[in-house]
Amino acid sequence: MNSVGKDEIINILDKYDKDEITIATLGSHTSLHILKGAKEEGFKTVLICEKGRETPYKRFNIADEYILIDKFSDIVNLDIQEKLKSMNSIVIPHGSFVAYAGLDEIENDFIVPIYGNRKILRWEADRDLERKLLVEENIRIPKKYHDPKDIDRSVMVKFPGARGGRGYFVASSFDEFNHKINDMKSRGWIDDSDAEQAHIEEYVAGCNYCIHYFYSSINNEVELMGMDSRYESNIDGIVRIPSKDQLDISLNPSYLITGNHPVVMRESLLTQVFNIGDKLLKSANKLVAPGLNGPFCMQTIVNDDLEVIVFEISARIDGGTNSFMNGSSYSYLKHGPGMSMGRRIALEIKTAIKKGELYKIIT
Repeated sequence: MNSVGKDEIINILDKYDKDEITIATLGSHTSLHILKGAKEEGFKTVLICEKGRETPYKRFNIADEYILIDKFSDIVNLDIQEKLKSMNSIVIPHGSFVAYAGLDEIENDFIVPIYGNRKILRWEADRDLERKLLVEENIRIPKKYHDPKDIDRSVMVKFPGARGGRGYFVASSFDEFNHKINDMKSRGWIDDSDAEQAHIEEYVAGCNYCIHYFYSSINNEVELMGMDSRYESNIDGIVRIPSKDQLDISLNPSYLITGNHPVVMRESLLTQVFNIGDKLLKSANKLVAPGLNGPFCMQTIVNDDLEVIVFEISARIDGGTNSFMNGSSYSYLKHGPGMSMGRRIALEIKTAIKKGELYKIIT
């Protein structure tokens, strides 16, 4: 099967009316501020939404038009694609788009211009490819275990794809690993194929910072746009219980992300923050051309040696950007008030159109 080529997308883009570009995305994840930011920069907006889930988007009035579909995966249907192209649409990918449309379909069947690099989406979903991106430029990461029988300390166990932490768990031995794998299967959170692809890495104790960057290929600069930390269920509920009572309850901790809150990091750590962002950009340019383009995120732990350790990346807009829909402390320093990640994407597209460089930022 042939993947969608850049030339094919450029040919479609050449037929677009550049004065009537529409910003489109799937109704989930970060679509509220993606489309709000697009409207603020003067674009028409369209939301592709599963029937019955359109209420919050209509209440917030963030889309000029709605394409209602029976299920999210229908976004790759040819009639939906043709409608998007007829509206001069550029699609902004996010975690739900990747999960529901499917990587194979995005790479091979979705013939609509996408903002950013569609090829890099597979690299964030595949733990081994993700690790290659980090190792290439010697970014500090946790130790990886290739065999669960080798577990000799606390480890974090993760599974492929964009799943918002669902099914992740901590284990300290092979027996505990097996017990929790079976528990996750019984809850329907993972299946046998997930278990076979379990990614096991050293559990690093420290504070969680999810760092949101934006790479402008127009300006050739990595910008720091904001940071967040996560509310996770049910681990956040368990840690509220006194330790003596935690031992008496039969709950296995889970790490499903249910919300985000904005944070700032001590200023002396920002040199590391910019350094790892620049390194990831360099690595992506080498390994998966044209590399990163637009928003990306590095999920990190800062330990008591003040090391910023990266344990996961998102190579597109991350859900934590919802925590600064009206701008963050860091976006304020660069852009002034009110710059969300969604608006920053729209501003980049707007600038590219004015400069005749739209071809640089889409695939």
